[in-house]
Amino acid sequence: MMTPVSTRRNAPFGSALLGPATQSPKRLRVRLQLLLTTMLVVTHLIGAGVVFVITALVLPTKALNHASVVSLAISVPTYVGVAVLVGGFWGTITSLRGLRWALEGRTPTSRERRTALRTPIRLTMIQGGLWFGAVVVFSVEALVVQPDRVLGTAFSILISGLVVSTIAFLETEFALRPIAAQALTGHSRRRRGMTGVQARMLLFWGIGTAAPVVGMATTTIVALTSNDMSKDRLAIIGLVLSGVVLVFGLLVTVLNARSVVAPIASVRYALDRVRKGDLDAEVTVFDGTELGLLQAGFNDMATGLREREAIRDLFGRHVGKEVAAAASAGGIALGGETRVVSVLFIDLIGSTAYATERSPAEVVETLNRFLGVVVEEVDAQGGFVNKFMGDAALAIFGAPVEQPDHAGAALRTARRIAARLSEEVTTIQAGIGVSTGEAVAGNIGEESRFEYTVIGDSVNSAARLCDLSKSVPGHVLVAAASVERAGSDEARFWVPEGEHVLRGRSVATATARLSTP
Repeated sequence: MMTPVSTRRNAPFGSALLGPATQSPKRLRVRLQLLLTTMLVVTHLIGAGVVFVITALVLPTKALNHASVVSLAISVPTYVGVAVLVGGFWGTITSLRGLRWALEGRTPTSRERRTALRTPIRLTMIQGGLWFGAVVVFSVEALVVQPDRVLGTAFSILISGLVVSTIAFLETEFALRPIAAQALTGHSRRRRGMTGVQARMLLFWGIGTAAPVVGMATTTIVALTSNDMSKDRLAIIGLVLSGVVLVFGLLVTVLNARSVVAPIASVRYALDRVRKGDLDAEVTVFDGTELGLLQAGFNDMATGLREREAIRDLFGRHVGKEVAAAASAGGIALGGETRVVSVLFIDLIGSTAYATERSPAEVVETLNRFLGVVVEEVDAQGGFVNKFMGDAALAIFGAPVEQPDHAGAALRTARRIAARLSEEVTTIQAGIGVSTGEAVAGNIGEESRFEYTVIGDSVNSAARLCDLSKSVPGHVLVAAASVERAGSDEARFWVPEGEHVLRGRSVATATARLSTP
């Protein structure tokens, strides 16, 4: 019997009985040998018991004579023993030899892959052959010792053999899921015609339900046409046959349902992991029908999601998370809009001299630490690092995302960057300028290649203030308009620094610098 479908991570094949995907080839071989042998032997013994019940209690034939009892007492144990050895042990051992590639942990050839996927059918044919042999052996035996029991004996063995072989196929397919998973890895299978789930459903219905029902109907007709059939005997026949049909039909249906549910459950569990944000979810493909294509399709989808997420992450690192989010939502188009924003411009002081005195590796390391501080503080205040220009950076507050206190955020960022650089990157210094005003924010370029940026007087002013800041205490110079817009809570950190006529302007700009303790 198969265990209930498991969707835990340690049961990638749908059941804990099959072990983890990482089990060693040696452990896999032992597990498969035990599972296959146990399930097949138990199934055949149950089938033999059903044959005995049918022949003894159901078939409307004469009782066994002395010769039949003696012959069956010898032949039944002998044949059952041989069948157990051949079907339960020899069949599984020879089948596993054909799966040596999996047990050796190597990639199969095309021929080995086909052999692995056909192994359940091969084992089932072996089991079916044993039951067909039983039909011949015991029919001939009955013909010799008690001819009136030939048809009943052949009929009961044939019906039981069909159902038992069907169950054996489902059990074998279940046990060999780890092998099928390895055979199907990286291999695309196309289903053609009635070779998938639909065909299996019809076949199993025919064998698990239709065949026993036909047998029951046939036996009942024979019983009704018999002249010496009592009501009690007829009732016993009906009850026993109904029980056999119900049990066998239920068993085949349950096993078949489990074989269908297991791949679907693995996909459902993996989808739940993706829904929770785990894009590394993978499904072990262990089914060779359309359900296996469903499992493989999920893996393709997960791979696409990971690639898309990697691209979006890379895109966000280049253009900013806000711009990337807008692009993903389809909100990006050429053109811009006029907004009041605050702009922060930061540039290293004496970077050229510093670069000539240090190795390229040391310069890059220092530059990355410097820009790391800038990015962290801008992000912390809800700003957007628009671009890096060598050893300088431009940050925007108030675009592309609306920010009511953009001036306060820009000034707080300037203070935090200045404080952290003096403590964490002591080998260099940087000038910082902040300005507030109108700017055109939008996508500039051409349809095939554009970038989000801001253009306007506030950007130019921030760059000019950054140049002037390199000669003031604290190396931070901001427009007084930014301090006024930020409010009193932020204004207490700034003191007037006079008026400066910025390059490109004819009117002086009132400025402020950081207050000294």
